[in-house]
Amino acid sequence: MNELLLRAGAWEQVTPESAGWRYLHFGVRSGSFASDTGDGEIALIPLSGRVRVEAEGGSWELGGRVSVFAGMPWALYLPRETAYSVEAEGEVAICGARCERRREPVLVRPEDVEIEVRGAGNATRQINHILKPEFPAERLLVVEVFTPSGNWSSYPPHKHDEDDPPGEVVLEETYYFKSDAFAVQKLYSPRHGLDVTETVRDGDLMLVPYGYHTTAAAHGYDLYYLNALAGDRRSMAAADDPGLAWIRDAWAELEPDPRVPLVR
Repeated sequence: MNELLLRAGAWEQVTPESAGWRYLHFGVRSGSFASDTGDGEIALIPLSGRVRVEAEGGSWELGGRVSVFAGMPWALYLPRETAYSVEAEGEVAICGARCERRREPVLVRPEDVEIEVRGAGNATRQINHILKPEFPAERLLVVEVFTPSGNWSSYPPHKHDEDDPPGEVVLEETYYFKSDAFAVQKLYSPRHGLDVTETVRDGDLMLVPYGYHTTAAAHGYDLYYLNALAGDRRSMAAADDPGLAWIRDAWAELEPDPRVPLVR
C-alpha cells in the first residue's frame, strides 16, 4: 500500500515510471516555475491564487480562487513538446499524460466547466468536468469532485481496469485530496488480492492502477479531490462492484443532498 498512497510532504510528482504504469503523471507546485511538457499533454489547474502562463509566444491569465472550495476552476491545456513558464501566487496542479499527437493550447474558463450533481441521499456529490472525453486531447481526462461532509463519493465502488467497451475501459487514475480533516479511501480488487482502507488527509495522493474504489468524507468537513485519468480510449466508462450496483436504482426514491452543488 505504501506505493499507492503517497503522504503529503513525502512526494513531489508521480511519473509513469514511478507509478509503474504507461501514461499518467501528476504533480503540485507552489509559486513560479518553468518546465517543458516533453512527450506528454498537460493541464495546469490553479488550486489557489492567480496564475499567468507563457508558452509558444502566447500568454494566458487564469483567474484565482482563494481555495478549491471558493470557486470554479480554470485550466490551461498545453500540448506535448511545449516549453512554458508559470507565475503563480499559490498552488498549481499539473496533470499530464504521454501522447503521440501535438495539439493546440486551450484555455478552460469556469463557465466552460460542466457541473454534474451525481448520486442521491448521502451519496450525493458534485462533479466538475474540466477535461471531458469530448475535449480535444489525446488521453488526458480531468475532473474535480466535491463531497459534502459525511457523504460517500465515487459510489458505488467502481473500477476501470479491463478493456470491455462500452461498459468499461482501462484508465490509470490519481486522487489528490484537499480537506481540513480527513476522509476514508477504500481500494480493493479480488482479482489482484488487494483490500485496503486508508485515512487520507490534505495533500495526500492515491494512485489507482486497478480495483474498485470509493471515498467517504468525515462528518463536519467537506472533501475535495482532483482526479487525473489516462488510457488508450477516450472514455470514462467504469464497472460497478456487482454486489453494490443495485444502489443506483434505489437513488430514484431519494432526493439529492440539497447542499450540492457546493461550489458554483
